[in-house]
Amino acid sequence: MSLSSHLEELKKKHETLSDAVEKAQRSPGSDDLEVSRLKKEKLHLKEEITRLTPA
Repeated sequence: MSLSSHLEELKKKHETLSDAVEKAQRSPGSDDLEVSRLKKEKLHLKEEITRLTPA
């Protein structure tokens, strides 16, 4: 897998998580631990994208 395709895949996952976080936060009675877990995973992906993006 090339670097650019790997970055695109990470960006897609990040966007999917972003949507999931928004949906969970709007949902009444949402699980705070699940929202926190999704946010941490989203942050991890963002850090990975930043690390792999050429300067």
